[in-house]
Amino acid sequence: WDQRNSERVDLFVTLSRHVQERIRKFYGRESEVVYPPVNTDFFTPGDSRSRDFDLIVSALVPYKRVDLAVRAYNRLGFPLRIVGTGTGFETLRAQAEPNVEFLGWQSDEAIRELYRTCRCLVFPGEEDFGIVPVEAQACGCPVVAYARGGAMESVADGVSGVFFGEQTEESLIEAVAKCDHLAWDAAAIRRNAERFSPQVFVDGMDRCAKKCLT
Repeated sequence: WDQRNSERVDLFVTLSRHVQERIRKFYGRESEVVYPPVNTDFFTPGDSRSRDFDLIVSALVPYKRVDLAVRAYNRLGFPLRIVGTGTGFETLRAQAEPNVEFLGWQSDEAIRELYRTCRCLVFPGEEDFGIVPVEAQACGCPVVAYARGGAMESVADGVSGVFFGEQTEESLIEAVAKCDHLAWDAAAIRRNAERFSPQVFVDGMDRCAKKCLT
């Protein structure tokens, strides 16, 4: 039923090349990529970075792989702050050492301040796109991300972040160490995030709408 009805679609618009490949595989159709918008006017760099903690902003559910980061930081001993709620909250907190702090729900303003002052954002899961890494980059914050999914399109390796190739503690720890030893340019990180501004999104959707009408 789904495949039959997909034939009636005039134009598929998807949020990443990662999902574009799935559309090609399952529907046999080409699609246009229009990346989701991030409020780059709100998420902006601050005056300085404290670099005394790392950050996760995520729903606390299994596929986000926050458990991997908790185990890795248990071993690292470096402060990790985790923003978010979800079914895994109590389990993850029970597994964490004292250096891992759970902040629960936070306002956009509080999250922006965390992006501005953390050493790096850790993004351990595979997402179709992933808004959080772009928000962090808009604040001049480098990202340590799993090398699968939409993060491969939103993070510029060596410019706005680093990748780890396997969802293992060792691979993540190695990437965090690499991130710590690189000299980051907050302005360059910010410029990478500006590719995902609201205006770029509007222009992309406008292009797709016009394509349907021609």
